[in-house]
Amino acid sequence: MLSKIEQDSALIQQQQELARLIGRFTHEDGIHLTAIPSLALIRASRVSEPIHAVHEPALCIVAQGSKLVILGQESYTYDSSQYLVASINLPISGQVVQATTEHPYLCLRLDFNSGQIFDLIQDSPSTQAMPDKSTRRGLFVSSTKPPLLEAVIRLVRLLDTPEDIPALAPLMTREILYRLIQDEHGHSIRQFAIQNSHAQHIAQVIELIQSEYAHPLRIEQLASMINMSTSSLHYHFKAITAMSPLQYQKQIRLQEARRILLAGSTDAADAAFQVGYESPSQFSREYTRMYGLPPKSDIKRLRHRLHIEC
Repeated sequence: MLSKIEQDSALIQQQQELARLIGRFTHEDGIHLTAIPSLALIRASRVSEPIHAVHEPALCIVAQGSKLVILGQESYTYDSSQYLVASINLPISGQVVQATTEHPYLCLRLDFNSGQIFDLIQDSPSTQAMPDKSTRRGLFVSSTKPPLLEAVIRLVRLLDTPEDIPALAPLMTREILYRLIQDEHGHSIRQFAIQNSHAQHIAQVIELIQSEYAHPLRIEQLASMINMSTSSLHYHFKAITAMSPLQYQKQIRLQEARRILLAGSTDAADAAFQVGYESPSQFSREYTRMYGLPPKSDIKRLRHRLHIEC
């Protein structure tokens, strides 16, 4: 049996190997899609400004550098000793907080869906015992362990032999997801694959809010749709997302409005109406609160930054 020092040494070697692999496949900053459809590699040579986006279900492992993610009022910082998992669509703010040209931020993102988790639970008896009925946060950070890193490294190495990807990538991805749901925070992922669980019902509400974010949010109708009381809906929704349904909708609306404005096809008032605001002044206040500047100034700053980076 390996000693603690030997285990730590082996983990450091795995982290260095993963950083070397990601560095080899990413020669410039940005998000690099790969021949493995669910796998993306990310590189950044400097600290970034906060980037607002909807984080879809995925495993994120930092091989070098560190990142800050904000969900609601909560913050999560992780580096090469930890991994982050989002198990449901969540509006977040992400920022690279440690990166240099000599030691760039290197990360991989492996997307997954609840169907893959459901299949694993059905096929793995050890994952089916579910005494924990609580609703957990849909995003967490956990310590990276050697078996998970080993499986991830094998998956990335497949990029050297693309002819093997169709046959082996699904098997390796399945192993990685198995490691995740067996880990200490695995229930945060498994809960969405359990039939008629509170988490599965909240996932339905999240899907509806995302698809109809521009329409008024009627909590009573949402609660009735999933056969919950309004108080129960609020409780479980906040337990998973760290925010209320209205706060979730607001973040989706503001992110979409920012995208519309950045595209340059309309002004702030029109963008506000497109995403469901009836009052342009309320939209401007909430936009400023979220992004730090009024819409016009924020878009000007974003375009200037994009011009410099290009």
